[in-house]
Amino acid sequence: MKGKQILGLCVMSMLAASLIMPWGPERGEAGETGPGYKVLAPISQGNLTIFPVVSDRSHDTRNFLTLDEGLRSGEVVISEAGSVQPLIRGSRRVIPQGGAEVNRLVLLNNSEHPLILLAGEIVTGGKQDRVVGKDRVVPPKSDPIDLTVFCVEPGRWVATKYDFGSFQTQMAQPSVRRSVMADKNQQKVWAEVHASAAAMTVPAAPATQRALESTSSYARVMGNAEVKQRVDAVAAPLEQSYRGLIRALRDRNAVGVVVAINDQVIWADLFASTGLLEKYWPKLIRSYAAEALTRPTAPGRPSVKAAQAFLEDFGARRETVESEPGVYRRTEHMGDGFTAFELTTLLPGTGFDLHIAKMVE
Repeated sequence: MKGKQILGLCVMSMLAASLIMPWGPERGEAGETGPGYKVLAPISQGNLTIFPVVSDRSHDTRNFLTLDEGLRSGEVVISEAGSVQPLIRGSRRVIPQGGAEVNRLVLLNNSEHPLILLAGEIVTGGKQDRVVGKDRVVPPKSDPIDLTVFCVEPGRWVATKYDFGSFQTQMAQPSVRRSVMADKNQQKVWAEVHASAAAMTVPAAPATQRALESTSSYARVMGNAEVKQRVDAVAAPLEQSYRGLIRALRDRNAVGVVVAINDQVIWADLFASTGLLEKYWPKLIRSYAAEALTRPTAPGRPSVKAAQAFLEDFGARRETVESEPGVYRRTEHMGDGFTAFELTTLLPGTGFDLHIAKMVE
């Protein structure tokens, strides 16, 4: 045990020491994605490698509510479109009624705080489990909104309950998130869900195999006791190491990670503050671990230089912008071999990036 503690202290000391290196150029200069993001030395478990990312600035995100917090408190409600009763605040609009749809839910934010939705967050219940389809901000005390979602439970169209709860232990893994965010294709989402479930089934005990084969629910596969144990075996050491690192580097603004499996960088998640990262970290690390478990192990790991280069390459061939004036702007950057999504809050007193996700094609 002492050996592990000493190793952990050494890792954190090396990572903290690396912060004396100068920051990169400001946003807007060639090759930079944001305000002085810097990649630190990695921590690894199995074929999964996590590169912590720090920033030269941070923003106050304490007023923002996460989906887990909102659903847990009951201030945020998600329902099938067809089961929502007409809802109105004052004289404002009403969400039209109609039948339930695979790729549409309705969300109501009754809280006093703006709500952050991240693509890949899983909600369970209704006629099918779904994942949120895109990053966005929902204003406080807002009218009901149409929520773009993708099904991650093919084969079921019978309501277990009318409203939805959050799958709080994990976000959808990167391959599923990519099919949701970049491909925006329900068939590809189902294909990735099936592939992930099949990969988790093969090494399982016979009883677990039967249980996994009897469900089409991505959440139930990932929530299976044996699967959770395997995911935690990869995720827990990294979660604890990075939590310790966040505490050690709180004044240096640890805001995200670059993710690699084997020798390939595959993903990055960056947030506006350390506090916001901490809220999502337990779900994110388990999504990365699940991805690692569905891929064969191969030799090699990328260097810090390769991870930094991935983070800095935002040279987009094409950009698409979607905006709700005064609330948020979401920009999709399509470059050579990557797609990135940038969620910017436009609420009064803000005007900064809440979340950036970048993925390889």
